[in-house]
Amino acid sequence: MSSSIPFGVGDASYQAAGGIDGLRRLVDDFYRLMDELPAAAELRRMHPASLEPARDKLACFLSGWLGGPKLYSEKYGAISIPAFHAQWPIDEAGSGAWLNCMEQAIALQGYPADFAEYLLAQLRVPAQRVVQASANRHGQR
Repeated sequence: MSSSIPFGVGDASYQAAGGIDGLRRLVDDFYRLMDELPAAAELRRMHPASLEPARDKLACFLSGWLGGPKLYSEKYGAISIPAFHAQWPIDEAGSGAWLNCMEQAIALQGYPADFAEYLLAQLRVPAQRVVQASANRHGQR
């Protein structure tokens, strides 16, 4: 679905992702890939056995982050993604594994190429901030 409104303006990105239903499909594929890909095994071990709470939280977060309803804050309150994730020692390899799972999940959604590229580029920003926050907390460089 192409729009005359650029991604990142209003709810254009949320709409391009298919709204909350589209985001839930993306998140389901993301966590399935995290379960299946050997390169994501260490990342998967940082999560509890049940991924259901994480699935809901990520879909709700992405909704607001992409300009849609602020479901995360309505349901769970405020969050700082880097500060929250700093409790784990997440390095470039962990961030790369996360981004790889997300890149593959995005590819499964049938998004237009321009939106898929935009979304992955946007996700690289918080992924890098998580690495920096974790390094600061855990004394890594």
